[in-house]
Amino acid sequence: MVCLMKEDMAVALLSERLALACGYNSSMAKLVKWAARFHDVGKTEVPQAILQKPGKLLDCEFQIMKQHTKHGERLLSSVLGERGAVAVEVALKHHEWHNGQGYWGYEDMEIPMFVGIVSVCDVYVALCSRRSYKKAWPPYKALQYIKNRAGTQFCPKVVRSFVSVVGDNGRQTLNENISSEYAENS
Repeated sequence: MVCLMKEDMAVALLSERLALACGYNSSMAKLVKWAARFHDVGKTEVPQAILQKPGKLLDCEFQIMKQHTKHGERLLSSVLGERGAVAVEVALKHHEWHNGQGYWGYEDMEIPMFVGIVSVCDVYVALCSRRSYKKAWPPYKALQYIKNRAGTQFCPKVVRSFVSVVGDNGRQTLNENISSEYAENS
């Protein structure tokens, strides 16, 4: 779980920078950062055997994994109430696609930009991280993956801003700045 906590912090720090690049003010960017830290809190309700499975999930396992978004919504709603509305929405919708092909079928107009910001950052950090079922991708390959999905999985505006934040090779923020900021915020 320590590795996931580190990744959640990387997603949060990157989300704050991307929120600023997308035009949010400093206060809202900090709120997006805070909410991003809890985007996967629902995974606490998913069996470890599924979370750490070394191979591809079976369809029935994937259906259980998908529930982490609804678990997160429920957990955060019960603890945070109305003041946590951004975090609740991020937890529920961070696997939704711009074109409606995500977990629950929400699409463009139903997905606030702050959710799209966390979604891009989550995918980028996940791709650049080693998992039980895959090796870490180089940042340039993860960035290309995201760019190729602008307009389908991701909001094109968020992807354009993301490229400006991480640079053309995808290394600028993740490697140089996230590690030092993580150490300061731990």
